[in-house]
Amino acid sequence: MSFLSDDHGCPGWRGEMAERIRTLDWSTTGLGPLQQWSPALRQAVQYLLASPMPLVMLWGTDGYMIYNDAYAVFAGGRHPYLLGTAVELGWPEVAEFNRYVVDTCLAGGTLSYSNKELVLLRDGQPETVWMDLHYSPCPGDDGAPAGVLAVVIETTSHIISEQRRVAAENALRITNERLQLALNSGALLGTFVWDIRINRLSGDERFSRTFGFSHEQMLEGRPIEEATRIIHPDDLEYVNQQIALAVANGSNYSAEYRIRRPNGHWLWVLASGRCDFDAAGQPLRFPGVLIDIHERKIAEEALLSLSRTLEQRVIDEVQARVAMEEQLRQSQKLEAIGALTGGVAHDFNNLLQVVASNLYLLARHEGDNPRVQARVTSALGAVDRGARLSAQLLAFARRQPLSPAVYNVRHIYEGLGDLLQRALGETITVDVQMPEEPWNLRVDRNQLENAILNLAINARDAMDGEGTLRITGANRHLDAEFCADKELVPGDYVLLALADSGRGMSAEVLRRAFEPFFTTKAVGQGTGLGLSMVFGFVKQSGGYMSITSQPGLGTTVHLLFARCHDGVDQPLGVELADDDPLRGHETVLVVEDDPGVRQTAIELLRLLGYQVEAASNGDEAMALLRQGLAVNLIFSDVVMPGRIKSADLAAWARQQHPPIPVLFASGYTREVITRNNELHAGTYLLSKPYSPQDLGTMLRTVLTQQPLAVGSVQA
Repeated sequence: MSFLSDDHGCPGWRGEMAERIRTLDWSTTGLGPLQQWSPALRQAVQYLLASPMPLVMLWGTDGYMIYNDAYAVFAGGRHPYLLGTAVELGWPEVAEFNRYVVDTCLAGGTLSYSNKELVLLRDGQPETVWMDLHYSPCPGDDGAPAGVLAVVIETTSHIISEQRRVAAENALRITNERLQLALNSGALLGTFVWDIRINRLSGDERFSRTFGFSHEQMLEGRPIEEATRIIHPDDLEYVNQQIALAVANGSNYSAEYRIRRPNGHWLWVLASGRCDFDAAGQPLRFPGVLIDIHERKIAEEALLSLSRTLEQRVIDEVQARVAMEEQLRQSQKLEAIGALTGGVAHDFNNLLQVVASNLYLLARHEGDNPRVQARVTSALGAVDRGARLSAQLLAFARRQPLSPAVYNVRHIYEGLGDLLQRALGETITVDVQMPEEPWNLRVDRNQLENAILNLAINARDAMDGEGTLRITGANRHLDAEFCADKELVPGDYVLLALADSGRGMSAEVLRRAFEPFFTTKAVGQGTGLGLSMVFGFVKQSGGYMSITSQPGLGTTVHLLFARCHDGVDQPLGVELADDDPLRGHETVLVVEDDPGVRQTAIELLRLLGYQVEAASNGDEAMALLRQGLAVNLIFSDVVMPGRIKSADLAAWARQQHPPIPVLFASGYTREVITRNNELHAGTYLLSKPYSPQDLGTMLRTVLTQQPLAVGSVQA
C-alpha cells in the first residue's frame, strides 16, 4: 500500500499532486524509486499534501522539488516540469538565491522574507513578483536536516495595490491642499450701507479704497450709481438684478462680480447683504460686506477649464479606446492565425524535411541515373516552394525567427540589383535613389531584401511588365503627432519607398491589401501572401508600413524603420579546411521526436563524416549525457514533448566544462529560443527544411564558433 494512498480518510493525501507524485518515475532522480523513500521523507510529503498553503519541499543537497496543489497554481507554466527537478534547474533565473536557501537550511538554519521581490519566468516571460517566503529545515530519519520546507505566499497583488493606494493618497492630499488654499484666500474688503431712501452709499475705509473713493466721500455717502461704474460691463446687469430682487422680496443678497482696480486690472469680489424694511414695509437700508474672492475664482476657472479639457480628454480617450479595441481584435485575430500557423508550420516543415532529405539521399545513391536526377530536381523545387509558403505564413503571423544586424540602405542595390533585374525583366527600369549619408537601421537583412523583392514583383505585375520602379531612401524625424496612431515612438527613422507607375488600386482593394490570401490576380497567379508577409516582417521589426495608391496613378509603398546609431556589422568568415569544408569527424547527438526527420538527419550526418548518437526527446538525451556520453555538439529540434525542453537541454550544455555547443533545427520556434521572435544571443538555428549543404555549413560554423554565423540558415 502506497504511503500516498487515500486510506484512513486523510484529505491531505488526495488531489492532483498526490496522483502526479505516485505516477512520476522517481528512479531517474537522486531520490530513487518511490518505494525506497525514507520514512522521514514520506511523512514530510504527507504533511505537505495535506496543507492548503503553497508548500514546496527541496530534498537533498540538489533540492529535488516536491510540492502540493497550491504551489502548482503558483508555478504557472513551469508546472508540472518542476516536480522532481533540482531547484536550480527548475528556477534557473533565481538559482543563486535558491542555492543559498538550501545550503543555509541543510546547515540547520531558517530563513524568512517579507515581500521579497524576485523576477521569475513562470510563463515564459519575465515578471516582477513579491512573495512572503519562509524556509525551515526538514529532519531526516536520523534527525539531521535532510531537506527544506518552503512556504511560498505571493503578495504581488497586495504590493501593487498598496503602491497605487499611496500614490492616490498623495495625489488627493496635494489636491486638497491646493483647494483649501484657493477657498481660504479670500480677504475682507470692507463693509457698506446703502441708504435706500436718499440713495446714499457709505462704507468703511477699506471699502473706500476698493472703489476708489476717499474716506471723507464715503462718510458723506455717494450715489450708488457712482459705485457701480467700476463693475465689469458683463456683470452689471446681473448685479442690478440681484439688488432689485433683494429689495423687492427681502431675500438675502449675494453676488459675485468683477470690479476694476486703479491699475486697470479686474478683481473678483463677493458682495453679501440684506435689505432692512421700516414698519410700513418700505425698503429702508441695505447693509453688507465685500470679500476678495479673486484667487478662488481663478482656481474655479482653472478647475472649470480643466473639467472641459478633461471632458475632451475623455472623449478622446473613448475614441482612442475604440480604436485600440479594434486593434486588439485585429491583434487577437492575428494571434489566433499565428498560433494555427505555427503548429501547421512545425508539422509541415517536418514533413518537408523528411521528403527533402530522402530526395538528397536518393540523388546521391542514383548519381549516374539522369532520369532520377531530373525527377529529384523537380521534387526538390516543389519542396522549396512549400518551404517558401510556410515562411510566408510565419512572416505574416510574425512568428519567423529574425537575425537582425546593423544595416545601411546604401547596400540594397548591391545585394539585389541583379536579382531584381532578372525578376522584373528588361522592360522595367529600376531607379534607385538613396541619400548621401543615410542613417543605419537594425533589421534582418535577408528578410528585408526578400520583402523588397516581393514588393518589386507586385509592382511588375501592376505595370503589366513595363514601366519604372523607383526605390528611394530618406532620413526622417517623426514627431509625436505623426506617431500617435501608428504604434511608433517619436524619433529618427529611415524611410524606404517603392513607387511604381502601374494601374494603382481602388479604395476597397487598398483597404484589404494586407489581408492574408487576398489577391486581385487570377487563380494560380498569386497566393495573396506577398503584402501580408512584408507587413508582418515590418511590424515584427518594430517598423511601420503604409500604402498610397489611386487607380491609374500608380502605387507607393512606404517602409519606416527606427534609426540605429551603431556601426554596420562587418562580416566574419568561417575558417574551414580548403580540401572538403563541409565534412567533419566529430560526434553529434541528434535529438528529434519525429522518427522520419531523426532517421534522415542521422543519415545526412554520417554522409558528412560525423559520428552520430540519437535521442527521441530531451529526457532521453539528458539521460544519455548524464550516463557519460561524450559529444562535440547537440543537434536538437526546438519543439519536443517531454519534461526536459530543448531550451533546458541547451542551458545545461552551456554550463558544462567545456561547454557543449548546441545547434537547433526547427520550422517554428514557438518562442522557446527566441524573444519577440528574435534569436537569443549565442543561439544557432537551422531552419527546416534544410539541405545537406546547409547542414554541413552550419555544423562547421557552430563547431568553429564564428560569431557572425549565429542565426538561421534558410533552406
